[in-house]
Amino acid sequence: MEKDTLNTLFETLKGSFDTENPPSGHEKRFLDKLKQSQNVADVKRSTKWKAWAIAASILLLCTLSIGLFNEKPSINERVAEISPEASRTEFYFASLIEEQVKQLKSESTPETQKIITDALVQLKKMEMNYTELEKDLLNGGNSKLILSAMITNFQTRIDLLQDVLDQVETIKNYNEEMSQTAL
Repeated sequence: MEKDTLNTLFETLKGSFDTENPPSGHEKRFLDKLKQSQNVADVKRSTKWKAWAIAASILLLCTLSIGLFNEKPSINERVAEISPEASRTEFYFASLIEEQVKQLKSESTPETQKIITDALVQLKKMEMNYTELEKDLLNGGNSKLILSAMITNFQTRIDLLQDVLDQVETIKNYNEEMSQTAL
């Protein structure tokens, strides 16, 4: 059935088809125009890609600069804003504690290793408690009471280190006495 319709269509259009040959150079002109339109599309595609790359670069730079300039201050910086005295006190005590910890570690022997390890574990716990006190201070707790507790924490750590250093010294002296009496 379709074949009949198709045949009928061609029969009715007979004689109206363009059977002339194209002018010379037509194929070359057609290929030139096709090539030119492809180049224009490539240029447009290239231009769009460059625009997107520039936009992405700008967005990346903006994001990085916002991240760098909007850093949250550390807990220590925020505590220093609330109480500069607490910050100075913390610096003093922290350096003193650090010095005592170095001294304690240098005195380590097999006989004193357990007591030194236990003391360092206790110091870590006290440091964690101190961090909690700092957070409480920043959250608007009773600042006088919290600052007092922070100083007490430091003093307790120093006392602990001093006691352990004294015990290490006692163990060291005892071992020296034992080695002299054995001779």
